[in-house]
Amino acid sequence: MKLENFIRNIPNFPKDGIMFKDITTLLANPEAFSESVDMISELVKDADKIIWLDARGFIFARAVAYKLKKPLILIRKKWKLPYKTIDISYDLEYGSDSFSIHIDSVNPWEKIAIVDDLLATWWTAKAAIDLIEKSGGIVESLNFLIQLKELNGIAKLEWYKVNTLIEY
Repeated sequence: MKLENFIRNIPNFPKDGIMFKDITTLLANPEAFSESVDMISELVKDADKIIWLDARGFIFARAVAYKLKKPLILIRKKWKLPYKTIDISYDLEYGSDSFSIHIDSVNPWEKIAIVDDLLATWWTAKAAIDLIEKSGGIVESLNFLIQLKELNGIAKLEWYKVNTLIEY
């Protein structure tokens, strides 16, 4: 199945010059969504825990964690988690933001698989890596539905195993 056939392009969103990759069309197709979850699950099966990134990463990571019966850990926007957190700020291709993780989410030496919908620039992935490593965990792999090759975010992640299902 060619998963890229289920991605809709939205020009100039959220601002001029951005070609937004809309995954809602893939999510609306049960076969395409199931195929993407199966493919990611195979890539992360050796991890101890699955981490999802706020916001759209939770869609895939939740399904993968359920399928593999693995713990699901949340990395959320700052101020969204109720317990004590470790926080980090990062840049985006069109602004900046911050992430948080509960201080007790990752134990030392646990192998963590990050699951997210999109690798554009490397900033979001790097923020997640920093939170995991600051918690003592080991980033086993970074796993994305889509990679925007023209932004070359993968080059900044050369020390890590990076998997993508669709490349543009």
